[in-house]
Amino acid sequence: MILASSLMFIQCTSDPIQGPPGIAGIDGIDGINGSDGVDGIDGTASCIACHSESHRTPIDASYLKSSHYDQTIMYDGSLLTDYTNKSYFYGSCAKCHSSEGYINHLEGLPAATPISNPSIISCTTCHSKHSTFDFENDGHDYALRTMDPVTLDTDDSYTIDYGNASNSCLICHQPRSKAPVDDGTGMYLQDNVRFYPHYGGQSTVLEGIQGSYIEVAGAIDLPAIGTSAHRTGASCTSCHMGASTDAENGLHTFKVTIDSCTNCHTGTVPTEVAGLADDMATLKTKLIALGLLDEGGNTLVQTEKVPFKQVQALWNYETVYKDGSHGVHNPTYTTALIKNALIALE
Repeated sequence: MILASSLMFIQCTSDPIQGPPGIAGIDGIDGINGSDGVDGIDGTASCIACHSESHRTPIDASYLKSSHYDQTIMYDGSLLTDYTNKSYFYGSCAKCHSSEGYINHLEGLPAATPISNPSIISCTTCHSKHSTFDFENDGHDYALRTMDPVTLDTDDSYTIDYGNASNSCLICHQPRSKAPVDDGTGMYLQDNVRFYPHYGGQSTVLEGIQGSYIEVAGAIDLPAIGTSAHRTGASCTSCHMGASTDAENGLHTFKVTIDSCTNCHTGTVPTEVAGLADDMATLKTKLIALGLLDEGGNTLVQTEKVPFKQVQALWNYETVYKDGSHGVHNPTYTTALIKNALIALE
């Protein structure tokens, strides 16, 4: 019993004795301040360069002045939403005349995919998310949905590659039909009122393809494909999306600025090819007289075959007219197309 009591006493007295706190000691001397470190790179700096109100405001303002924005009314005067129940809209029009159709096309959905409420082309039509964020190594993709080369709808053996963001323009700015082919008799039945490349033929004019070379005495040779100065030394974006000085041109208006031109053109900036307007007017008069165009310049449907050379002349006229650049996209090529058409109709 005495042994047990002794063990208990030893165990208890081995714990530290907690007494009242003592008097605080004297404060130590402060150490020497360290040197400030170098600020790191702001992780969002590259994002803010584009994703900021100051950057986006002029873009939004310029886009409102563009033809791309003006998609509420379609070419025949109908409201865009009126096309909901028009089956042909899904296949041929939706890809370029609605935001949903463009995205469906890029995602590989069938052309006939119904669109319950088509909306106009907007920022998110062409832009989505970056493919990578390694801009230093992968380049800046501007969050475009695509920058890939484009195979033409009218010729799956021909692919155009501008090598930059301009490839995105190719999705829509290409023809919907191809130049006519002789039926083997020297005659041709043009049985479609839409006998032209459509309004998106800028890429093929720039490339110098899909016009109709008319084999007649005195015909002018067409220039080699892809040799236009605007094809080799410029791009869609460099000409049509330059910096704006008046808020009416450049940026996302897609209207060419004078400054964009003077980067290459040191003299007067050409807005049309010399003499082309007069030749176009003469050719139009001849085509009207032949019953291939009406006074308003609309293509007339033929009920009987006509000489193939006349049909070629009509195609070339429509190709240059619908291009809309007054020949500037490819001066040598467009001049040859129209000159040859005039020669063929003499």
